[in-house]
Amino acid sequence: MGNDRPTLYIGVTNNLIRRVYEHKHGLIDGFTKKYNLEKLLYFEVFNQVKDALAREKQLKHWNRKWKLNLIKVKNPTMKDLYNGIIK
Repeated sequence: MGNDRPTLYIGVTNNLIRRVYEHKHGLIDGFTKKYNLEKLLYFEVFNQVKDALAREKQLKHWNRKWKLNLIKVKNPTMKDLYNGIIK
């Protein structure tokens, strides 16, 4: 990822593989399609929807530096994680 200032998107889904596929193929109109966001850089798994929604809300209030640091702890090279989750 050569962009020093990548556009970030945070969202919740009950099917990560499907959702990333939709983003990669521009199947859903909106923010991710407008900005051509198609790489999965980071994800968290929750057992309860309410916990996922609370985390989403928390992260959306974080500043950009905190979000990038969170990603880089788990994914220092900012590689696309999608191929690693499809089985």
